[in-house]
Amino acid sequence: MLVYLDNSATTRARDKVIDEMNIMLKRDYGNPSSLHRMGLNVEKRIKEARNIISDYLNVKKEEIFFTSGGTESNNLAIQGIINKYNKKGKHVITSKIEHSSVLNVFSKYEKMGYDVTYLDINNDGTINLEQFKKEIREDTILVSIMMVNNETGTIQPIEEVKKIIKGKNPEIKLHVDGVQAFSKIEFNINKLDVDTFSFSSHKIHGPKGIGGIYIKKDLNINPIFYGGNQEMGLRSGTENTPGIIGLGKAVDILRKSGRKEREEIKKLKNYFLTKVEENIDDIRINSFKDDRCSSHIANISFLNIKGEVLLHFLEDDDIYVSTGSACSSKEKTGSHVLKAMKLSDEEIEGAIRFSFSFYNTKEQIDYAIERLKERVEEIRDIMMR
Repeated sequence: MLVYLDNSATTRARDKVIDEMNIMLKRDYGNPSSLHRMGLNVEKRIKEARNIISDYLNVKKEEIFFTSGGTESNNLAIQGIINKYNKKGKHVITSKIEHSSVLNVFSKYEKMGYDVTYLDINNDGTINLEQFKKEIREDTILVSIMMVNNETGTIQPIEEVKKIIKGKNPEIKLHVDGVQAFSKIEFNINKLDVDTFSFSSHKIHGPKGIGGIYIKKDLNINPIFYGGNQEMGLRSGTENTPGIIGLGKAVDILRKSGRKEREEIKKLKNYFLTKVEENIDDIRINSFKDDRCSSHIANISFLNIKGEVLLHFLEDDDIYVSTGSACSSKEKTGSHVLKAMKLSDEEIEGAIRFSFSFYNTKEQIDYAIERLKERVEEIRDIMMR
């Protein structure tokens, strides 16, 4: 039995998404910038996809821009805002648990002379709001905080962050990395009043290589590269039309079935965590079962185990999991997220991320628990010799 529990890294594309993309590859393959009928037909389909996504997020269609994915969206937001507003100051704030596509951008600007504050994390995985209040300054121009952590699933208090910004310095721009939040939790961008919000297709059963960004109307940030002025001049380059239409179809399905799927995934996750607690000793669960955490991520530390070893043992059973973020899983330094949460070296070394989707079943979870219990016991027996 194949059990894929690495859905935070990427998801299986829905069949209906693939069907729509095939139409774009085989029939509607014109360039949307072309003036002939084929080009105009494709341009119309892009507009339809943009309307679907803007409707899902409850924002204006002209506030949605297509990119190659979450990394580009984060870069476009952070670099675009910094480059536009750097005359007002060179202080920026983020947290210690951001995705590498955020942290590495801030590291670059830090080397260029910008003052970067990296917020500490509470033991529950949320940012330290008291520290945040103290760190805001007159020359602060940008705050970038993820909505859902990609390793633990913890939901960050974005609404409180925005309230603090409004009370201390309303001119500060707020970027939210929403890649793991998009479709996974309930939120309202207009209510949160964020300035930019990134999302990615392959996390929501769409194709890889396509994503998007919400940019509040009238923010008018600068592009980070130039060309044919596609995407209203913000993101040049011939549009990835099969990807855009695939993303649009994935979101269209979410509009109809996303809430029900999310409820089923939450039940599976909590069932999985309960079974792990019942069957395996010496563990530390690093994710919540309640609404403080996204429904699709469960992070568990298995003591006296090397997470990478367990991952490969499970792979032999056709069970696929992760030791952390897929974008940094080959690094040997240990999870920066779990370090920020002050876990011990042993807890960090034995951490595994399980992430779920609507494709998972109770039968798969039962099989995974059975094999997980046996593999943990087997590895512990080897390591204790």
